[in-house]
Amino acid sequence: MGLDFTLVDVFSDRPFGGNQLAVFPRAEGITDETMQQLAREFGFSETTFVLPPRDPAHTCRVRIFTPTQELPFAGHPTVGTAAVLAQTGAAEDAGDPAAERRFVFEEEIGPITVVVDGHGIRMHVRSPDYQTTDEAPPVSAIARALTLPEEAIADCWHAGVGLRFCFVRLADREAVDRAALDRAAWQRGVAGGWSPHLYVFAGELRDDARVYARFFAPGVGVDEDPATGSACASLVASLAQRSSRPDGTFRLTIDQGVAMGRPSILEGTAHQDNGRLTEVVVAGRATIIGNGTMTLTAP
Repeated sequence: MGLDFTLVDVFSDRPFGGNQLAVFPRAEGITDETMQQLAREFGFSETTFVLPPRDPAHTCRVRIFTPTQELPFAGHPTVGTAAVLAQTGAAEDAGDPAAERRFVFEEEIGPITVVVDGHGIRMHVRSPDYQTTDEAPPVSAIARALTLPEEAIADCWHAGVGLRFCFVRLADREAVDRAALDRAAWQRGVAGGWSPHLYVFAGELRDDARVYARFFAPGVGVDEDPATGSACASLVASLAQRSSRPDGTFRLTIDQGVAMGRPSILEGTAHQDNGRLTEVVVAGRATIIGNGTMTLTAP
């Protein structure tokens, strides 16, 4: 059986930057078990599989797998899948290469609109389900898990849009670069919390800020992720929700993956009305670097 795939570097405007993604644009007939095995074989943070939509008003259904499990939603796989489908013409106005292409993907958190045009790719999450908790993150345990002194942590909280994160604001960029995941300490003190996924960053969480980030998610088989769109969505949503302004538009730029040699740039925007999030947008670029066929033969 031959299964066509495309490789794309997401949140980068050049090859070998951003976050790697494998996209199987015609995944009909691939079993759940094989999808998981293929994701494990590639070993990227995520691999996506494109299927016919359940609702004919939508473009397609997108399933997202890490090397160890399926996810209900993730940002860079959503953005990267749109880049691949735009290239192959699976969008409105496909006959015009200069036209804006609009997709509606069915993901487990609901329909996600993605727009591809000459300025990049924008993922729109409308009426986002922003989740948080009064459960205080275990700061001492998190510091040990990151191999950092506790005083390096300036702020810490839990939040998520689609996926949950533990956000850890560090004192400076140097502390972000020094962070090193101690798996044993993470397993003892962090793994069982509201969110075990540690997103560390430096910079003030304010409108129009630019922050420097890294992301550790060993619980889903990702030691470090070079670009995390769902975390960008959650962080800019946190910016809006933690602001003293109940209305308006909030923007954030994130540099991630630099320490890994895969620099990524993510742009996040949150719209808020009377204290309620109405939309979160994550934007960036993507670079398609190759195509191939995975040949599976029966034993």
